[in-house]
Amino acid sequence: MLRFSGLRGRAVRLALFFAASLPLIIVAPEPASAQLGGVDLDTIQAGRFDYGKMWTFEYAPADYFSETYGFDANPEWFERARLSVLRIPGCSASFVSPHGLVATNHHCVRGRVAGLSGDGEDLLSDGFVARTLADERRIPGYYADQLIQVQDISDQVFAATDAASEEDRDDARSQVVTEIQAQLKAEYASGGDSIWVQVIGLYNGGRYSAYVFRRFTDVRLVVAAEVELGFFGGDPDNFTYPRYDLDFSFLRVYDEDQPYQPTHYFGWGAGVEPGDAVFIIGNPGQTNRLKTIAQLEYQRDVSVPANVHFLGTRLGVLADYRKADPDGARALGIRNWMFGLSNSLKANTGRLEALNQPVIMARKAAAERKLQEAIAADPALSAAYGDVFDRLAAIQVQKREYAAYTGAFAGMGSTFAGSITMARAMRAQTVLNAIADGEPEEEMEQLMTELRRVRDRAPEVEVGFLAHRLADFERYLGADHPVTQAALGGMEPEAAARAMLENSVLDSGEETLAAIEAGTLGVDDPMIALMTELFPLTSEFRWTSGALQGEENDLQAALGRARFEVYGSEIPPDGSFSPRIADGIVKGYPYNGTLAPAYTTFYGLYDRYFGHGEGVGIGEEWSLPERWKTPPEGLDLSTPLNFVSTTDSYGGNSGSPAVTPDLELVGLNFDRNINGLSRDFIYLPEQGRNVMVDVRAIRAALEVVYDANRIVAEMVWGTLYETEEEADAAAM
Repeated sequence: MLRFSGLRGRAVRLALFFAASLPLIIVAPEPASAQLGGVDLDTIQAGRFDYGKMWTFEYAPADYFSETYGFDANPEWFERARLSVLRIPGCSASFVSPHGLVATNHHCVRGRVAGLSGDGEDLLSDGFVARTLADERRIPGYYADQLIQVQDISDQVFAATDAASEEDRDDARSQVVTEIQAQLKAEYASGGDSIWVQVIGLYNGGRYSAYVFRRFTDVRLVVAAEVELGFFGGDPDNFTYPRYDLDFSFLRVYDEDQPYQPTHYFGWGAGVEPGDAVFIIGNPGQTNRLKTIAQLEYQRDVSVPANVHFLGTRLGVLADYRKADPDGARALGIRNWMFGLSNSLKANTGRLEALNQPVIMARKAAAERKLQEAIAADPALSAAYGDVFDRLAAIQVQKREYAAYTGAFAGMGSTFAGSITMARAMRAQTVLNAIADGEPEEEMEQLMTELRRVRDRAPEVEVGFLAHRLADFERYLGADHPVTQAALGGMEPEAAARAMLENSVLDSGEETLAAIEAGTLGVDDPMIALMTELFPLTSEFRWTSGALQGEENDLQAALGRARFEVYGSEIPPDGSFSPRIADGIVKGYPYNGTLAPAYTTFYGLYDRYFGHGEGVGIGEEWSLPERWKTPPEGLDLSTPLNFVSTTDSYGGNSGSPAVTPDLELVGLNFDRNINGLSRDFIYLPEQGRNVMVDVRAIRAALEVVYDANRIVAEMVWGTLYETEEEADAAAM
């Protein structure tokens, strides 16, 4: 049974739909034996870098870099590195010339490239090279952020929150953050600058930093490889290595309609060799390395398995549709849709495998014991934080008690991986409730806008998604639950889904709006009838789980403060989409009984193409554009194409520059190998690798295949030519 009482928590605003995490109740695995394959788990110790190497610029690891890699990592070095890097929507990028030229991954701008195609153009398939400066195409609504300053504001935030009562703590935090943002924006803004300040909680709220960004809003496309090169290998090769992917593009930042002239940028490097040091600079996404063992066990037993189930079943619907109707699937962009789901599925599968490895969990447990001992040894820390681990563990127990409800209801409002009809029904029910309650006109218009945004979907895809949602009710709640009975009506899930779609106006956006306007939408509609069973339970459940999450967040922040008191910045914070710099070396690794090389070459690209692509019929993922099908004359096939390193990276690091100690660009980060998926919880450099496009391959492609000497001259020598003819003439 759900427990809705005895919870300490803040008021939680009810959402219209649920988040994408999908915990469910499953039988937990038996506790690992103290002996595993001859390894005594009780003797396993945590490694120095188990928490990773995602260092922040405000706590720059200057001494560690200098001692480890033999160069002077002084403040000026970190400043140049910071100011040369950009954060773009969903990815990272970097300046690579004194004229605002920017390098990033192809997949970071793939969706934007398609939208820039003019009449008779297909820039995504054919690629794009701006032959003149005037040909560079502005990307509507795009931006690039440069971190111009960062400040640790922990003392100001804690002074405000520690003085407030528990009920007023959130308001006190919001107020001081707003004041700091306004002060920093005024301090760093100058004429015409677009300045914004982001405050991020590090160490799960154990520290706070204010990041001051200059935002550039005139960003133009300069070069983009064909999607078949930038996405070579598609989903099957995703999260794998060896790779053969020319995943690059170039942009340019403009200021007042002229190429921007950055003070700092990365020089174009000559490449790397095994053993070379490289640094990845970018914005890695949220990781879970600082979670307690109890929190990780909850993820292992509940939330991550549920994510795997959810993503796998919905991906299966799309795969069946693509197989049954290839032309229809192509028209609907099913392949890219599948890639989004499969990318998440692979990531969650890798996370689950890591959480089920006893050695990994033993290392995490050893690190936790060490922190607990340090807290217990300090009377002040013990008094303030001694009970945090137990309280966090107690919350995980409470969360497990209602995990079935979370699995049954989460994601129902998603318009990406969930049923469109279910999402529309939830919004429509909210509108009906608002009408009954006499909500003001402004509130009603906002709710109607949300409802209009739900677009219709291909019927066979919608049948599959809705059928799986109804099956989830039965899977998690049981056949006798009122929600399950209302959903299935004694039928199998697919039959029930088809019946609902045939008899409900909610399968059509137009019919739904018409029924609301006519006042005819009510419980005689089967989807609204289902909503009457769902809403009371889901609303109360959302409040309860939200209160628990709020309590958990407070405890995580307290633990973060304790951790920083013990270790300071020797342990980096979890990834948080904030700017980081990570170190490592270029290095292959053992796999499948052999060795993965430090880098691959164009030879491997063609081996993959002829072995998997055209003429073999295995899949379009390994096809090549027409001008690449025969190796272009003058292309040295031994040129390094992709390479790997031990550098710590994560989602959000796509497009991150890989640079040398001399701050020369040698690669663009675009992926991790399958062994690197455990980086959500722990950094293990034995086999985990990040995968990068080699600058030698990028230059070879620009010179030999794309005839883009104007861009080569700029990135290698820093010279800006307005036309290709000028560049060619200067080279003669």
